[in-house]
Amino acid sequence: MTLSATDRATVAVSLIIVATGAAIAFAGPLELMPCHFGADGQADAWAGREAIGAGIAGLGLLTGLLAGGMGLAAARAPDAARTRSLRAAQILILLTFLALTLFAGVTSVSGVTSLGAALPMAGLSAIFLAVGAVLGRVGPNPIAGVRTPWSYKSRLAWDRSNRLAGRLLFLIGLAGLALSPIAPQPLGYQLIIAAVLVAAVLSVFESWRVWRTDPDRQPF
Repeated sequence: MTLSATDRATVAVSLIIVATGAAIAFAGPLELMPCHFGADGQADAWAGREAIGAGIAGLGLLTGLLAGGMGLAAARAPDAARTRSLRAAQILILLTFLALTLFAGVTSVSGVTSLGAALPMAGLSAIFLAVGAVLGRVGPNPIAGVRTPWSYKSRLAWDRSNRLAGRLLFLIGLAGLALSPIAPQPLGYQLIIAAVLVAAVLSVFESWRVWRTDPDRQPF
């Protein structure tokens, strides 16, 4: 079977993430590095390079598994529209895991102890902007998107809730990038996280609202 461009990207991104983890594990800083940040944006847990590298390499394997499975589903889709929507989900997985790897790798290796600063805020905002740009094109699947009981019972609810989530994340990311050089910290970081949580709640509510009024919905 001939691999599509998205499938080849899946292989490449998965290998890049695994290689990044291996590089950190074998050649990263010898001192402990931050590996977790609290709600205030401050580092509250540290680990050695082996643990952090292994975690990132594991992300690479998970990327290959999830995005590869989505690519297989897309190749077996019964029509072109379904194929496109599953390819969008595959791209979303790749973007998310690659962005998380870059963000985690840079923050860990650089020894950043607070996400409440201009560069970390800009990095998070870029992730949300990229995810938002793709999310609205994702079709129903068990891995990526606004997956609620109502969106699975109504294609209209799935489409509208994912489009809403995509637009909100895109706008949050765009605003975060624009404001990151001037926003007071850690308030800027905290506002970005709060906005994403509000977007998630609104998207879940939208899936229920649209399902409730959709004449073609499936009952529970």
